[in-house]
Amino acid sequence: MSDEKRPALPTRVWRSIFRTPLTPGSERERKRVVLDHLVLHLRPVRVPNRTLPFTHTFGLGGMSAVLVLLLILSGVLLMFVYEPSPERAYGSILRLRDEVRFGGFVRGIHHWSANLLVIVVFLHLLRTFFTGAFHGARQFNWVIGVLLLLGVVASNFTGYLLPWDQLSYWAITIVTGMLGYVPLAGEWLQSTARAGTEIGASTLILFYTLHTTVLPVLLVAFMAFHFWRVRKVRGVVVPYAYDEAPEEKPATTLFVPDLLAREFSVSLILTAAVLVTALLFAAGLGAPANPGMSPNPAKAPWYFLGVQELLLHFHPLFAVVLVPLAGIVGLLAIPYLKYDAEISGPWFLTLRGRDTARTAALVAFGATLVWVLVDEFVLDFGRWLPWLPGQVSEGLIPVTIGFGLLAGLLAWLKRSTGATKNEIVQAAFAAITTAFLVLTATGIWFRGQGMALTWPWRV
Repeated sequence: MSDEKRPALPTRVWRSIFRTPLTPGSERERKRVVLDHLVLHLRPVRVPNRTLPFTHTFGLGGMSAVLVLLLILSGVLLMFVYEPSPERAYGSILRLRDEVRFGGFVRGIHHWSANLLVIVVFLHLLRTFFTGAFHGARQFNWVIGVLLLLGVVASNFTGYLLPWDQLSYWAITIVTGMLGYVPLAGEWLQSTARAGTEIGASTLILFYTLHTTVLPVLLVAFMAFHFWRVRKVRGVVVPYAYDEAPEEKPATTLFVPDLLAREFSVSLILTAAVLVTALLFAAGLGAPANPGMSPNPAKAPWYFLGVQELLLHFHPLFAVVLVPLAGIVGLLAIPYLKYDAEISGPWFLTLRGRDTARTAALVAFGATLVWVLVDEFVLDFGRWLPWLPGQVSEGLIPVTIGFGLLAGLLAWLKRSTGATKNEIVQAAFAAITTAFLVLTATGIWFRGQGMALTWPWRV
């Protein structure tokens, strides 16, 4: 049989394993069709040689899938012991840690996989952006990726409350309290998130249901759709050097075994790293939740600390609602902006793009540090402008100054380097991302009692 008439490789592999004739229309025939057209086709039969090096994608998409699998397996085991009620939740975690064989180890796997998943998905989004892998047929897949990142954060957030200790109780109290600043709908959103006016048994049941049922199903479904769309555009973007044109027909190799072996190796290394981390560093557990005594400092989960840090510098309407909403809308809009050219493949698009992004990130790093220090010890728009509403003196004015500085930086880069629109959008993304990371790091390591600035060893 000629190569043109032979079935695709996944189909041949499947049929070589199950050679029994299949009855047309039978249940087994339908299952084979699903496997042939969905499961085995999540990856192309052949992949470009240039996409094989680890440094092109760092295996971040596959790592995300492995971490989700670890979370599902460990989460199912935890459900056999955990009791979702305020009276028994904390005790069930203690029993899991102290009495159930390997209970603490399984909880550690779940804990570290969840935290690592947030980082890996975020890095995957950065890799996708900085290689331009959101143009053309990949536009909507970028939107799905952003939704997956938000879903991962939501999954971590709902699981954060389940131990019912002081740290988790007050972290959720802070984050759900932020919803109260949403104009008009704030009180309703807060009561909906808490399943009542206060955090209690109804809140725990709501979070437990979302964490163990609703969000996992949505994440798995969206991940499958995400991978399938990558398959539809024939895999990841093909990299090429800055001084060469992309190949119309790049040389390819078989997915099995060339890429499969690499992905399997990365999966084993990642799984081993999570297991070793879970053995060496147990998942934390504080004192039992005490609604009458707030810890000092009372911090949100680490992935929300950038927003909590904003709350220390801007009016709540801007810190909790307008700025985060603008960030999410901006992320979703990135593929649909009008660009000078749809460049995909090389990191940072061009040499000039790399330089402008690096400059924007360095300036944003320094400017954000200076802003935090000056606002902590010098600036006080509310006291200086007492006749203005807080939304203006502590919100509109400082936010306008911040975005004005960003606009000035981008205008200077465009004028001094002749950067294209692609490169300016990339520089803006680098600057905003860097600023948010600085705010997050400040909240994690440099905020002590009363959320005052301090050194990490004094926190």
